[in-house]
Amino acid sequence: MTRAAVYGTGSWGTAFAMVLADAGCDVTLWGRRPGPVEAINATRENPDYLPRVRLPSGVRATTDPAQAARGADFAVLAVPSQTLRGNLARWAGLLPADTVLVSLMKGIELGTAKRMSEVIEEVAGVAPGRVAVLSGPNLAREIAERQPAASVVACRDESVARRLQAACHTAYFRPYTNTDVVGCELGGAVKNVIALAVGIADGMGLGDNTKASLMTRGLAETTRLGLAMGADALTFAGLAGMGDLVATCSSPLSRNHTFGTNLGRGMTLQETIAVTRQTAEGVKSCRSVLDLARRHRVDMPLTETVVGIVHEGTSPQTAVKELMARTAKAEHR
Repeated sequence: MTRAAVYGTGSWGTAFAMVLADAGCDVTLWGRRPGPVEAINATRENPDYLPRVRLPSGVRATTDPAQAARGADFAVLAVPSQTLRGNLARWAGLLPADTVLVSLMKGIELGTAKRMSEVIEEVAGVAPGRVAVLSGPNLAREIAERQPAASVVACRDESVARRLQAACHTAYFRPYTNTDVVGCELGGAVKNVIALAVGIADGMGLGDNTKASLMTRGLAETTRLGLAMGADALTFAGLAGMGDLVATCSSPLSRNHTFGTNLGRGMTLQETIAVTRQTAEGVKSCRSVLDLARRHRVDMPLTETVVGIVHEGTSPQTAVKELMARTAKAEHR
């Protein structure tokens, strides 16, 4: 039987642990806090993040990272992006030598501007062929309710991608393989930034034309950056690009969209953080995405605008005026 360790008892880590178990894997879910771990083992439910969702018997939980790692074919990392480096430094030595490390995270590291797979390779000292990423329209609550969904599992080693595909393929969760790790990771990280922008527009009371324009131009920004970094343009038209973008920008279940909506309604950054229970990756990653764009000399005006609103005190009203006043140009340049 395939064994999987899932590090992180947030909503997505818990939901994906359920997917793996439904696909026939033996799953150990690691959590930092004893309370949720004890609740999962006693009641088959994660009351903090996925209340009223019963987890399969194939999922057990622990606070011991070594116990989770024991015999794991896959180690799934589902912690906030900016905590990955420190956490993985403590866990990497516990993992079997042939374990495949799987990133569920959708962010870019602050300071280094590294993608999550790059951080994993560096900290764990593993080759790219042992690192996979999962991306796509992954709203955790819907997947936990076993609603039909599709995603992408990407690895530079296609055989590893196929192994992961088999490990998480269920009647309701359909994974496709891809070897374009760069494109899949960028699609997942930048869509959070664009979802903040769309949420801000929602909060301001702007209409569907505005939101469609933000999503479309946001996808253009993502594709420009991806091409500059060697990604495949087709990835951004797929589940890890457009699919993830549409879900995250459109759903009230999206943390980043909700965060942006509160900003658009006039709440300050600190007020919005105070009412947000889970990590909205785009809040921190917007700065590292912009850093990455500048390093590759790629123009990303929407990302720059989000950074201005979230971190530099620009009002949403001023930001809209500045965006609309930009010099006119051809669409595909």
